[in-house]
Amino acid sequence: MMGGGMMGGYGGYGGLGLIGGILNLVITVAVIIGVVLLVIWAVRRFSQDGGLGASSVTGTAGSASPREIAQMRYARGEITREQYQDILIDLNA
Repeated sequence: MMGGGMMGGYGGYGGLGLIGGILNLVITVAVIIGVVLLVIWAVRRFSQDGGLGASSVTGTAGSASPREIAQMRYARGEITREQYQDILIDLNA
């Protein structure tokens, strides 16, 4: 009978011993860091876009004119110069 205990003589790391344990730790830490970075990215993305509604473009979207909203979106880089000029032309029409 083998005297390896519960793990069948291979240690606890699938036959790789200490190297397997270190590799397991590195992969686990990488996955945790990846999940944390994904959550941070998602929170920043939704806070910059202002969620789902246009009311979050400004703190007082009800009082901002369409021209002011277009200026703010252009200043933040959400729209290009050509798009901004097209919006101004449409607003003047």
